[in-house]
Amino acid sequence: MHTAPTPCTRASKALAALWLLGGLGAPAGADPGYYLVTPYSQAGQAALDFRYWTVKKPGAAALLWPELGLRYGVSHRWTSELLLSYIGTLGSRQKLSSVNWQNDFLLSQGQWPIDVALHSQLIRNHGRDTSNALELGPSLQGEWGLTQLNFNLFFEHEWHAASHGTQLKYQWQALHRLKQGLRLGVQGFGELGPWAHWAPQAAQSHRAGPSLRLGLPIAQPGQALDLQLSYLNGKVYGRPADMWSAQLLLSF
Repeated sequence: MHTAPTPCTRASKALAALWLLGGLGAPAGADPGYYLVTPYSQAGQAALDFRYWTVKKPGAAALLWPELGLRYGVSHRWTSELLLSYIGTLGSRQKLSSVNWQNDFLLSQGQWPIDVALHSQLIRNHGRDTSNALELGPSLQGEWGLTQLNFNLFFEHEWHAASHGTQLKYQWQALHRLKQGLRLGVQGFGELGPWAHWAPQAAQSHRAGPSLRLGLPIAQPGQALDLQLSYLNGKVYGRPADMWSAQLLLSF
């Protein structure tokens, strides 16, 4: 007797397909993109995660990172996502940069003024310097009136011959709800260097800028479409640069 696949079965097959596609991609060398991690706890809900970000240094061609992910709410506290990150320049062939497996576990759900989650991400970098990395740390979110605040502090360690040990980086965001489906605010990212003894200020990277989040209308019941656009200015990898990012999340 044939039975219809459950949402969990569909998500598992899709995750496996994404992983297979990642294994077949062409290698390249780069870090995964920067997108703000937020606590997420929709049990049984899947989402396609389309991301696109660029880094433009003065006098240099912009580097482009298109990314594709599949997210699934395993339980009311645990969300898992598999993400493929590609790299290239305008007009060049995009190559696989990394395969990322992200997991976020909610430790609180409304009983405290701030929701706390434990974020982890396994990273398989591709290219000449193929390596593995782990990102781990707390993800915080709070609501004050119509303003949503986020702050994340992550430790990242790469297993590689040229590794500089465990690095410390941060993310933050403040978004104010102007009306239903429209939020406007600022966000920022930074890398401080080794976690136990930060790099000199001149060698650190900090960038920030405006961010717009839109809840887009969609006709299909049970689905949601969310778009976030951001522009950041400051330092990327220790050098002045501009960064643009876009993230489109289709939940179903």
